[in-house]
Amino acid sequence: MSLQSLIDDALAQTPPGRCVWIALSAGLDSTLLLTLAADACQRFPRPLRAIHVHHGLQAAADAFEAHCQALCRRLGVALTIERVSVDPSAGQGLEGAAREARYAAFARRVAPGETLWLAQHRDDQAETLLLAALRGSGVRGLGGMPMERDWRRRRLQRPLLGISRASLEAEAARRGLAWTEDPSNAECDQDRNYLRHAILPRLGERWPHAAGSLARSAALCAEADGLLAELAGIDLEGLGGDPGRLSRDGLSRLSAARRRLLVRHCCGRLGLALPPARRLESLLAQLGAREDAETRVAWPGGEARVWRGHLYLLAPLPIAPTGWWVAWDGRGPLATPFGGCRVSLAGPTGVEGRLWAMPRRGGERLCLAGRGHRDLKRLLQELGVPPWVRGRLVVIHEGDTPVALLDPAVGQWLAFAAGWRGEGEAPGGAG
Repeated sequence: MSLQSLIDDALAQTPPGRCVWIALSAGLDSTLLLTLAADACQRFPRPLRAIHVHHGLQAAADAFEAHCQALCRRLGVALTIERVSVDPSAGQGLEGAAREARYAAFARRVAPGETLWLAQHRDDQAETLLLAALRGSGVRGLGGMPMERDWRRRRLQRPLLGISRASLEAEAARRGLAWTEDPSNAECDQDRNYLRHAILPRLGERWPHAAGSLARSAALCAEADGLLAELAGIDLEGLGGDPGRLSRDGLSRLSAARRRLLVRHCCGRLGLALPPARRLESLLAQLGAREDAETRVAWPGGEARVWRGHLYLLAPLPIAPTGWWVAWDGRGPLATPFGGCRVSLAGPTGVEGRLWAMPRRGGERLCLAGRGHRDLKRLLQELGVPPWVRGRLVVIHEGDTPVALLDPAVGQWLAFAAGWRGEGEAPGGAG
């Protein structure tokens, strides 16, 4: 099958009327991909746009932008330029920080339901597998880049992933295409460039089909990862189906390998960063802690708690600024350090006065209908509210008197003083 036929087929499979975006870097791969996509749109009309991310990391960045503008003018394709700032001091390294900034730009411009095409090819896949192997990755990392996946309600596809760099060069030469070479691609201080220039050519001398074989191994690992995900899904259903709350007894009946797999699977389902191997082992070792222990294991981008027979997986909880409080009219949206929600609160007839909200300080008491004054600490224990949730609750006061208790992260009222009532809606509109 010719490259043009490959792209024709890929475009024909996208829903009519849905925009297809090309991530355009100005290099060979994306220049050719956009050219092929523009030709395909003559046969299978689809809205086609290109997006170029200007990282501003080198002097040639303006030349990359100029190439993209000229190419898109010639092809009649609308181009969006996204200028980003890259912070390599955030702990991800320069490559990781640039990638994060690039994908944030994609998310801003590519609308949910639309498709984004990336121009990685078979040689890129081989490099990705080697990098993953050298980092000691499991089958998920060794599976490399997927041909397609859902990403933030958008469709991410790599139509050229099975094609070698040499084939792309030959097609670009046949079409007389020009492109720009990123000078940093020739520098071997970055791991990927070192593999590209120093290692893979040597492997190719000994094993001419090395890149293709490595890419096939990545595909097999990706298939194995899919099967493991199915197994983890079965185990999750057996433990109740909630990825954020797993039965400790149910986990103990699984093998150690399946416990590790299930926790990673649940973190992925919840959008949490995966725990490093040592953190994960520490977490699983504490599943046998006594019932009244408040076990917490944290890692960048996630944390786990063991409480009352369950393992809870959750995002790191925000901390309220010292002295935070806010006035509220009881009707409009309420913004708090723990999340905003649309709730309302009304008091007894004839009660006037401005309401204000603040985090729990300790010692507050609510006068409950038919029960008299109750200490909030004991009330929360009776309600079975987990300890870490108690720290993000907001107490609504009328003057100096507590009148209601709210969990703003889920838009839920937990308790009211006598004569008070409220309605709430969870963040995002789910009531």
